[in-house]
Amino acid sequence: MLKSKTFVKKTRGGRVMKIVREHYLRDDIWCGSEACDQCRQESTVLQREACIESNLCSFSHYLVPDTNVVLHQIDVLEDPVICNVVILQTVLQEVRHRSAPVYKRLKDLIHEEERHFYTFTNEHHRETFIEREPGESANDRNDRAIRVAAKWYSEHLAKPDDPKLVLLTNDVANKQKAQEIEEYVKGLIANPELVDRLALSNDDKNDIASSRVLFPEHLPLSRIQAGIKSGSFLQGTFKASRDNYLEAKVFIQKDEEDGTEVLIQGLQHLNRAVHQDVVAVQLLPRSQWAAPSSVMLQDVGSAKDDTTTEEEEQEEDAVRDVDRKPTGKIVGIIKRNWRPFCGMLNISQIKESTRHLFTPADRCIPRIRIETRQASTLAGQRIMVAIDGWPKDSRYPNGHFVRTLGVAGEKETEEEVLLLEHDVPHQAFSQAVLSFLPKMPWSIKPEDIVGREDLRHLTVCSVDPPGCTDIDDALHCRELANGNFEVGVHIADVTHFIRPGNALDKEAANRGTTVYLCGKRIDMVPELLSSNLCSLRSNVDRLSFSSIWEMNQKAEVVKTRFTKSVINSKASLTYAEAQMRIDDTGKNDDITKSLRGLNKLAKILKKRRIEKGALTLSSLEVRFHMDSETHDPIELQTKELMETNSMVEEFMLLANISVAQKIYDEFAECALLRKHPAPPPSNYDILLKAAKSKDVLLRTDSAKALADSLEAANVDGFAYFNTLLRILATRCMMQAVYFCSGMDNDFHHYGLASPIYTHFTSPIRRYADIIVHRLLAVAIGADSTYPDLTDKHKQSALCTNLNYRHKMSQYAQRASVAFHTQLFFKSRGVLSEEGFVLFVRKNAIIVLIPKFGLEGTVFFDGKDKSGLNLVFDEEIPGVSVSATAGETQNKKPRLDS
Repeated sequence: MLKSKTFVKKTRGGRVMKIVREHYLRDDIWCGSEACDQCRQESTVLQREACIESNLCSFSHYLVPDTNVVLHQIDVLEDPVICNVVILQTVLQEVRHRSAPVYKRLKDLIHEEERHFYTFTNEHHRETFIEREPGESANDRNDRAIRVAAKWYSEHLAKPDDPKLVLLTNDVANKQKAQEIEEYVKGLIANPELVDRLALSNDDKNDIASSRVLFPEHLPLSRIQAGIKSGSFLQGTFKASRDNYLEAKVFIQKDEEDGTEVLIQGLQHLNRAVHQDVVAVQLLPRSQWAAPSSVMLQDVGSAKDDTTTEEEEQEEDAVRDVDRKPTGKIVGIIKRNWRPFCGMLNISQIKESTRHLFTPADRCIPRIRIETRQASTLAGQRIMVAIDGWPKDSRYPNGHFVRTLGVAGEKETEEEVLLLEHDVPHQAFSQAVLSFLPKMPWSIKPEDIVGREDLRHLTVCSVDPPGCTDIDDALHCRELANGNFEVGVHIADVTHFIRPGNALDKEAANRGTTVYLCGKRIDMVPELLSSNLCSLRSNVDRLSFSSIWEMNQKAEVVKTRFTKSVINSKASLTYAEAQMRIDDTGKNDDITKSLRGLNKLAKILKKRRIEKGALTLSSLEVRFHMDSETHDPIELQTKELMETNSMVEEFMLLANISVAQKIYDEFAECALLRKHPAPPPSNYDILLKAAKSKDVLLRTDSAKALADSLEAANVDGFAYFNTLLRILATRCMMQAVYFCSGMDNDFHHYGLASPIYTHFTSPIRRYADIIVHRLLAVAIGADSTYPDLTDKHKQSALCTNLNYRHKMSQYAQRASVAFHTQLFFKSRGVLSEEGFVLFVRKNAIIVLIPKFGLEGTVFFDGKDKSGLNLVFDEEIPGVSVSATAGETQNKKPRLDS
């Protein structure tokens, strides 16, 4: 049956086009129920098998959720107790248009055969399709379509033994004809905990909200859009402070190159924005601009009173005009960026109360009020909570319980929390992904070597950290007859195994990077590739992509070539093992000679880079030695860098720079490159103040000036001062990012002082390198191209995801180190170690303990201590301590105190 609709459309050129829209209806679409004999007889085999992802088994009742239920109660639908669900085509389409994350979660449910979620194409069924009536909104039409489809199901499954249909809704118009989801869930008496997963409806929010208005009304989107267009409002991303819950910044993106920050202070000006929300900001008059707070303030509100605001006023300070920043207030929310948050329940002190506060693990997220009847069970557990809304008369947002993660403090639980909090994809690889792996046993076949250069005769070796199994790179160096050196960097040819567009490639693109936690690795690609077939292990043939240079005695590149190759590494060494070979004058084998040649050239390369202005910064990295049985940290030490670390680094940098130039020359519009923007001058404030505290002058007008002044920044009797300055300088830097060459014009890498750069040397653990390998392979004629590779818009979108994944990976790795450091100290009692004050705040100091790479905040507890007076000096910064009233002692915490 065909329904058609004809209308005319005027094009931009003024032409009138006649459009005919055809909509096909059928009467043989299966209802999906195994209990329905009528459909089994009337539906075609094509309808039953080709259109079904799952089906409805014989059951007492089937559920038909409307769009609002799916959008707002997806946490409930994901519980295993919910099964035999009819997802109407109307609902699926609405959810797809309104929330991509919920749509993905719903599609995942539909693909779980054991859950029996069945998609019914009601929009193409003759008896369930409805036309939109004159004057009827699209939303009302869809609500009516859902009711019509539910009615058809009830009449279609009308036999006494047939399953009954339950339409679940939150919609006001549907409630008279259906069961509310809250009523249905509360009726599942065998699963009382499911009630906690119900998201609060608007009615619920009004019932439990206070009559006291705490926040200004958010402006409607129409006024916000008009204000942004006129310039009276600014649009940006809300970034809450980890150190002061009454302060935030909104990053205003001016263009691809530039952006500014607007300071937000005070509860009302924050106006219910949550970290990473897209918001509208109104700038305050210049006379009301403020300086960032020097107070560290944590929300210690209690669960018994979520409207308390007495403690939320910050001290008024005399602020110098030079320190004032553009300051504003949030007038509206453009886009919420809420997600489920991990944390712990702060149980109410009110007896038998069901209202409690949830404290997120991320200090940037406000506490969330939830209702639960299982508080005693959840005590001491890590749980997940989702935000439902934030009324203007509630001190905290409202939310609901999602699920339990495990006992707080246990290793498995905390690792799960940090992976979830940093959005690290860590689920097992699906069968669809694994299906594209080579069948084992696998070996290099003659056809794999066609077009490759056979380099198995070369003395190639790898140098990596201890325990490394995903070996991306190997090197060789040999002297040529003309007195020059041939140097090769050989990189695992991952693209031989991962072809564009298949499930394995898409999964790697989504994950973006391998995440290294303490004692655990979350692979970007399955282990068969990462630790076996692509890993350049010693004494086995491996496929590689080689960058080979001819260099003279001054480490100047005479000639460069790139080739697909096959190698056989002669040794897999650690940095320490390689260093011992170089230093051992009694060794003179081919591997050792190769390493010495590489080390000699690397020193020259590094010296030349530093002379050009490359920065040598510092960050504290620690290494844990794990107990082989418990996998708990038993020893902690800072990583010691050797010459061989620098040796490998120099040749990886050279390979990345060489490849970057090659792919840009061939693909000026779609090369995937990496840049490091120069920091704005204000970023250096903390560094300059630290240097000034020791009467050291730093220049920051260029990378070269900074590098030179850091080199000269030494203080007699304080050997660690220079390292501290380099640690602080690292924190002043901008984030390095991937970008598409056709979407940008600033390629410069500030930290490396290089005009062009990319990532080529780690394709096992970085997806960016896979794309670069594909571009280089096309450039040298070793592989064919494909549409997405040369589409600059798709490349740019890919870079956005890669930058996000890379940043989250770094944060997750730091969180893992912090947690394992806590485990290490848990059973060791009080230790005495040398520490340094990094920063001074009005009510706290931030202390660094180099031996353990440990950084923490020490608060000044001045309460109930009448003899303690603290005077904050913003200029140094420092604190003057008065031990007794009227007696002042200058005891400014210094960097070396």
